[in-house]
Amino acid sequence: MTPERYQIIRDVLDKRQPDLTVVMDGVNKPHNFNAIVRSCDATGVFSAHYIPIEEGEKFKLLKNTAKGSQKYVKVHRHDDFSVAAQQLKASGHQLLAAHLSEDAVDFRSVDYTQPTAIVFGAELHGVSDQTLEIVDQHIVIPMVGMVESFNVSVAAALILYEAQQQRMRAGLYDKPALPADIYQKTLFEWCWPKVAAHYQRLGKSYPVLDEQGYFEDSERE
Repeated sequence: MTPERYQIIRDVLDKRQPDLTVVMDGVNKPHNFNAIVRSCDATGVFSAHYIPIEEGEKFKLLKNTAKGSQKYVKVHRHDDFSVAAQQLKASGHQLLAAHLSEDAVDFRSVDYTQPTAIVFGAELHGVSDQTLEIVDQHIVIPMVGMVESFNVSVAAALILYEAQQQRMRAGLYDKPALPADIYQKTLFEWCWPKVAAHYQRLGKSYPVLDEQGYFEDSERE
């Protein structure tokens, strides 16, 4: 750990958006799954969610696709979208599904400065019918070519970038948004992942970091 590395981690964590998230509803291709996680990291999403297409399915985040972002975006698994939706709605999120329908609106017309969860479906079948009935709004990326939609990971990047731009204009990246306890916990895990795992096994709280990112008994370079 160097002071420069510590400051980079702090700068990234300062911009994490706890009320902007993505739900992958049966996204079944690992390449797309991991590319979406990478886009989440790039736009400041703190955590994402997924519903497996098959019971027991669990994705392994791929380093060559996620480019290390799998270390910095928490990905939560849910067996059913309704469970995830209940939790997200309880925390005030609007639920948007990327889906072409008669009621769908241009994705750029949505206010992403509100707490928002964006749902993306499987590559072949799209968002499930059950999920479409639960969400608040369908959104669509206007197309002018022969194809009807972008690849799901490309669509996620475009929509997340729009959300990022709106939030930047609103100043939502200007100061830390994470609760203090979650911020400090995450900061330690990002700075000292192996040490954090050791403390987790022992069931102990993490040490307090000093202004340079060190703690008592840690080795300084």
